[in-house]
Amino acid sequence: MKRFWKEVAVEPVVGGWRVTLDGRPIKTQGGTPQVVPTEALAELLAAEWRAQGEEIDPAAFPARDMADYAIDMVAADPAAIAAKLMRYGETDTLCYRADPDEPLHQRQWAEWEPIVTAFEAREGVRMERVSGIVHKPQPAATLATLRARLEALDPFTLAALEVLTSLSASLTVGLSAIEPDADNEALWQAAELEEAWQAELWGRDWEAEQRRERRKADFKRAVEFARGAFEGNAR
Repeated sequence: MKRFWKEVAVEPVVGGWRVTLDGRPIKTQGGTPQVVPTEALAELLAAEWRAQGEEIDPAAFPARDMADYAIDMVAADPAAIAAKLMRYGETDTLCYRADPDEPLHQRQWAEWEPIVTAFEAREGVRMERVSGIVHKPQPAATLATLRARLEALDPFTLAALEVLTSLSASLTVGLSAIEPDADNEALWQAAELEEAWQAELWGRDWEAEQRRERRKADFKRAVEFARGAFEGNAR
């Protein structure tokens, strides 16, 4: 499709901010007005439109797609998204570690334990650590606290959190990544620790490396989206 606009602008409206193309407001793919909660997030969406050349690249709108998902899907049933994310909390990757006599256990402890400990302190919860693959449930009080935390999030943050959590298979990583002062490079390294460990043992595969780079880029974009929605305000 050819580019059909000249000017991209951001303007305030009732309920938030929107992007316009030559003065015409954008709608979601579901036909709903695309109104986002902050100017920062609207500017993120506008940047994608401004970056287009004469030919539109449909794959170059990850923030728009996430905003549309938040408006059309998440806002309609945020409890369903929270329930989906809770499944990652119940079997959080960062809590499932190799047996203590395995070298991988030491690496997991060094990289994962500081993240989990900080998460526990910040969220006021206690996470069960497990050695091996046998499931061990998280404390009921922990699950209740995390569920309430998720249910308090707005649809845009939830949409970004779903991406972050699914990429890392960890609610600990996902919730940590949306904190304003998060070290997201360290969080991503923690999320892909086991894959990196296997690559170090058996060698790196080009296709696997390309996949890892795409996943890392998706993670960074979701962080940027969440921070735009959050606009730097603390809980």
